[in-house]
Amino acid sequence: MSEVYDVVIIGSGLGGLQCGYILSKEGYKVCILEKNRQYGGCLQIFSRDKAIFDTGVHYIGGLEPGQNLHRYWSYFGLMDKLNLRRMDETGFDRISFGDNGKEYKHAMGYAGFTESLVEQFPSEREGIEKYVAKIKEVCNHFPLYNLKPRDLSGFDMTHFGVSARLFIESCTDDVRLQNVLAGSNALYAGYGDETPLYVHALVINTFIESSYKCIDGGGQITRGMESALKSMGCDMLNYAKVERMLFDGSEANGVELSDGRVIHGKKFISNIHPKATMNLIEEGKLRKSYRNRMTSLQNSLSVFTVHIVFKPETFPYLNYNIYHHCDQDTWSSVNYTKDNWPPSMAIFVPAESRSEKYSSCMNVMAYMNYAETAQWHDTFNTVPKQKSERSQEYQDWKLEKAEKIIDLLETKFPDVRSKIKSYYTSTPLSFRDYIGTEDGSLYGVKKDYKDPLKTYISPKTKVPNLFLTGQNLNMHGMLGVTVSSVVTCGEFMDSNYLLDKITSAS
Repeated sequence: MSEVYDVVIIGSGLGGLQCGYILSKEGYKVCILEKNRQYGGCLQIFSRDKAIFDTGVHYIGGLEPGQNLHRYWSYFGLMDKLNLRRMDETGFDRISFGDNGKEYKHAMGYAGFTESLVEQFPSEREGIEKYVAKIKEVCNHFPLYNLKPRDLSGFDMTHFGVSARLFIESCTDDVRLQNVLAGSNALYAGYGDETPLYVHALVINTFIESSYKCIDGGGQITRGMESALKSMGCDMLNYAKVERMLFDGSEANGVELSDGRVIHGKKFISNIHPKATMNLIEEGKLRKSYRNRMTSLQNSLSVFTVHIVFKPETFPYLNYNIYHHCDQDTWSSVNYTKDNWPPSMAIFVPAESRSEKYSSCMNVMAYMNYAETAQWHDTFNTVPKQKSERSQEYQDWKLEKAEKIIDLLETKFPDVRSKIKSYYTSTPLSFRDYIGTEDGSLYGVKKDYKDPLKTYISPKTKVPNLFLTGQNLNMHGMLGVTVSSVVTCGEFMDSNYLLDKITSAS
């Protein structure tokens, strides 16, 4: 019989890597399984024409000493390994609209954020200060977000049933300011009639505190984690797609891979989507009601991305991001139609070691529903054995969509076409294949303030020795996933003991 691991982790996204790190550090024998070549999930990078592109990590918040993600990542040994560039503190995010060329700045630090917005909206100080105070209040309500012990005596729903949009509208009657405050909602796929305030607050807060870009890509996070994991004896297997879980009675005792190999374990953590996890478990091992709840979770939508390579020294490096909206209502972009696509775009210019003056590339993202790619659902482009050629019709469709995005980009940078050397695209199918959600969702399970318990997911499953982690557990994003790894590992050891270890490291 092959080696029996203490813990087998399915999926090597950040949550899986961090669970592997915590448990390996505590003496568990861990194996991490990844279906693709690259580890890291949304941390994956790729190169085209010597330019490095991130798939999901375009900037990171909360990384200054004493801030939450810095403290967590110090425990993981990452802070000394990362090559970072601090973004423009006067406007790390800039919001613009199709009706004029003005860019509204989100400044770094709460004092700077407040005063910058007051300067841009002089009569709105009271509303801006109300907004800032509430964001801080909401974030302080989440103990693990601030590395404080959780009160497990009950599930406190304060702030969960509050609408982000309605709260922002209560701060000010100025419609433009409302939409500037919500203008970066592409960070969490904001739905005006659903998104809770806590989602908006937890995401926005870290970037206001401090914002950084990874120089030469977020893949350095994966490399740092991988090196540490292997040094602690963790086994990591790529091209290891799990087809099904094996059972001994009610408990799992192994997983069978697509190539027939069997990996045995005492406990299991799934870092893949809860629905994909349910699909690995044979009928009869779960209550039907639990399976139905997990498989009925609704995902947030996906994106179409154009990855642009510029001619040398033609496009200036932008040390900030741009969120551009064709319509004045920033919440309307998720409900686009065929005729008005793309309704908005998020523009990210990567930080590179080769130059701080010019950029060699750019990522331009626009929302897209998976349904637009449904006719090519049965084609794949990941592991070689699963690779299938997609039709010329698909290539033509991608070209049409890319050109529409570049047309919109020209409204921000009128001469941009003359500077483009080449471009490449990612579609919802790309994110499905490489990230592992069935519909290419980039932001995890969709949250609804009107029914917050519906999307509350416990790390415990109805299989006694199977646990969940990752962006669908609590929150997506670097901090959200990091916190979820700590929540999951709190099922293996005392949570306060683990928090003490993390806080002492920072």
